[in-house]
Amino acid sequence: MQQFLSSPWGIVLAGWLAGSAIMFILWLVHIGLRNAGIVDVGWSFVMGGLAVFYAIVADGDPVRRALVGLLGGFWGARLGFYLLKDRVIGRPEDGRYTTLRAHWGDRATLYFLPFFLAQSLLASILSVSFLLAALHDAASPSSWDIAAVAIWMVAQVGESLADWQLVRFKAEPTNRGKTCRAGLWRYSRHPNYFFEWLHWIAYSVLALPAAFGWIGLASPAIMLYLLFRVTGIPATEAQAIRSRGDDYREYQQTTSAFVPWWPKREAK
Repeated sequence: MQQFLSSPWGIVLAGWLAGSAIMFILWLVHIGLRNAGIVDVGWSFVMGGLAVFYAIVADGDPVRRALVGLLGGFWGARLGFYLLKDRVIGRPEDGRYTTLRAHWGDRATLYFLPFFLAQSLLASILSVSFLLAALHDAASPSSWDIAAVAIWMVAQVGESLADWQLVRFKAEPTNRGKTCRAGLWRYSRHPNYFFEWLHWIAYSVLALPAAFGWIGLASPAIMLYLLFRVTGIPATEAQAIRSRGDDYREYQQTTSAFVPWWPKREAK
């Protein structure tokens, strides 16, 4: 096993296999819960777990490895527990997944299996910046490390604040069926997504000075594509229009989709 983990490819393969096992177990759990939202929880914990795993088994500078494990592990744990409370425990299935379930019909349970397993593959691809940083043996802290930590802190504060503001808004019964425009949500329709993407920039900066560190830039690039074209903004906004109708359409006309910016004048 030690010889297997001495290779970067071996480390990635081991992480992917472990992640796939976790996602398979969560797929079995989701059958009883009838709530596919647990896939998002699993993805967050797998990503954070990979950061800690790479920090332990890689042979780069110990301080930088500790940064990888602490930053990635904390992010994954915070997001995972937030999603568990917000979308799984005592909650109905997220509208995005109920739409998929209705579309797939009787085969939905089976079709969700490759969907769950794909998350471990995605996690292994995105976590390449974790591994590159953990393998980098130059002395830490460097100016790159300091910049990465600063970006990470801004991203964590922003994402946590956006999540808290949304939870607080949804907790008010009078806000049912309305669109959150409180705090950061006044300046972006998806401030949580923006700061999530910024968080991936931090790991790319951490990995950039390493050998082949430029490959780590793929992580925020892939995340940006997913947010804009696949599972992020398109699916979220389609569900928001189904549930909030004209109120959300007006929100789309007046508020930046991603980067926080001053809102336009109210639509007529």
